[in-house]
Amino acid sequence: MGATSLPFLAISALATLAVLGFVLRPLWVAGTRRAAATLVAVLALTAGSLYALVGTPLALDPVVREAPRTIDEAIAQLQAQLRREPQSVEGWRLLGRAQAAAQRPEAAREAHATAARLAPDEPDVLVEAAEARALADEGRRFDAQGRAWLEHALALQPQHQRARWFLGIAHRQAGDATAAVRTWEPLLSLVDARTGAALREQVALARAEAGLPPLPETSPVKQTSASVQVRVSLDPALAGRVRLDGNASVFVVARAPGGAPMPVAAEKHQASELPFTTTLDDADGPMPTATLSSLQEVALSARLSRSGDATPQPGDLLSPAVRTRVGADGVVELVIGGEAAQ
Repeated sequence: MGATSLPFLAISALATLAVLGFVLRPLWVAGTRRAAATLVAVLALTAGSLYALVGTPLALDPVVREAPRTIDEAIAQLQAQLRREPQSVEGWRLLGRAQAAAQRPEAAREAHATAARLAPDEPDVLVEAAEARALADEGRRFDAQGRAWLEHALALQPQHQRARWFLGIAHRQAGDATAAVRTWEPLLSLVDARTGAALREQVALARAEAGLPPLPETSPVKQTSASVQVRVSLDPALAGRVRLDGNASVFVVARAPGGAPMPVAAEKHQASELPFTTTLDDADGPMPTATLSSLQEVALSARLSRSGDATPQPGDLLSPAVRTRVGADGVVELVIGGEAAQ
């Protein structure tokens, strides 16, 4: 990872915080603060496209190679690059994130709308554009265009969890609790048990508003034992040469092979535990709508962080990534060797 990419990771973190709040308002009005706080974690997935840009030609362009010191500088560099490459969907998505982090929701809305025009059949792009429109609205409401984007996203990908969650909110904002129930209930069979319990509270409220009977106790909430067992060790050739302080940590991560760089499961261990064996499952998922059990295969890797920082740093030691089937028997061996993060 070069110097250029680090500011974009910072923008990603800020952008995540900037978009977390808007979904809480309609749920708090309904008097369910705790469930809202749980389900708002869905929105953290919006940072994923920021990471996707790092390492692409856009991030490596000589014009933007000098690392920006502030979000405003990063936005200016992105805007300059997009003037040269106006068809870059990922560039517009990243600009929308940065504008949201800079507290410019109208500008973020326009950037995401441009991405949606360029990629009208990409569900993730459409969902982000709808979300940005709601964030730019004074009442944080989904308008007709936002609802249309969400409906099209679900037509393209019926199991798109964020699209289904947001469209249910839009229906409830419009006073159509029946439509909210119809939209949300399929999520119960897609999410893990922990998220499903919070979602059931929202479905129960919407069913009550619609005059529908309560959910039966047997409503399907996904419960799975899907997991992968991992053994992490340090290359013996390095063990005698690497000196680590008390902050050194090992991060074990599972990601979708060839997909979004956001992990579906992650654990942090002290470097002093090496070698160790651990099991990754849905309980280790940082995002409730991106679970390990939703994948047939995952790419596993381990990173030794001298600082203990979750954000990759130059000089961190990595293991080669290993691809494995979820639920497969046996233990996947990850050996942290001489490969260093850039």
